[in-house]
Amino acid sequence: MERPSTPGLILKGAILTAVVLLVAYPFVGVIGTSLSAETDIARSGGFVLIPTSPNLSAYSTIFSGGTVTRALLVSVLVTAAGTLASVLATIGMAYGLSRREVTGARWILMIALLTMLFNPGLIANFLLVKQVGLIDTFGALILPSLVSAFNLVVLRSFFMSLPRELLESARIDGAGDFGILVRIVLPLSKAVLAVISLFYAVGYWNAFFNALLYLDDAAKFPLPLILRTFVLQGRSLEALTSAEAPAPVQAIQMAVLVVAIVPILLVYPFLQRYFTKGVLTGAIKG
Repeated sequence: MERPSTPGLILKGAILTAVVLLVAYPFVGVIGTSLSAETDIARSGGFVLIPTSPNLSAYSTIFSGGTVTRALLVSVLVTAAGTLASVLATIGMAYGLSRREVTGARWILMIALLTMLFNPGLIANFLLVKQVGLIDTFGALILPSLVSAFNLVVLRSFFMSLPRELLESARIDGAGDFGILVRIVLPLSKAVLAVISLFYAVGYWNAFFNALLYLDDAAKFPLPLILRTFVLQGRSLEALTSAEAPAPVQAIQMAVLVVAIVPILLVYPFLQRYFTKGVLTGAIKG
């Protein structure tokens, strides 16, 4: 491989800098607006990059025990429980389908893959959720999307890439299927498990459509639905907080947006080193 030329390095640096600035500009503006006072927002037309008198009044307003605080707790609960349940269900199903001796494994895999191509439709999904009694429950936010067919295929491919001799030697030593899975397979699957956990966590954290369809009680609304209702649709913010003197409307909207984005940004760096390795390992060896 030839050493890159100086003009090439300069061009690449300029392009990357431009891309970073384009991506960072709206995000910095959202943070700046959430920290701004009414005068700064009025002077800049509703979008502030650098506030002259920054304050945390918008954040103290939304965390004063109102709707956002409750929705944030709901989102954390649903994301944690949903991710754990989805990862466990995907592990069990992928491990079973990766074993050639399992009867009907190919047909079960085909059924799972068909869900990636054909959707039963909104009405059929709603009627099913209603029939099993999940309407207006937190289960409606988790169970309909418990297993992702894509994550299932990636994890199954990784399990099948493990040396069969290793698993057979463990079985000769007296280990059962559960022992092989817990003691041998899972410790070797940290990278791909980190990836599918991130996929599931981001999906549960950002999901609002299931909540919009299946929840009637506003006290059970997750943060993305609050973001859609009060920020994107511009509805009244009076129910958003119990504070007597709320911050500017635009500042509160941007603060809710920051609260919805920051948790995923904080989690991703810890899983980033597994990301590329996990996806490529599961895909290439499949």
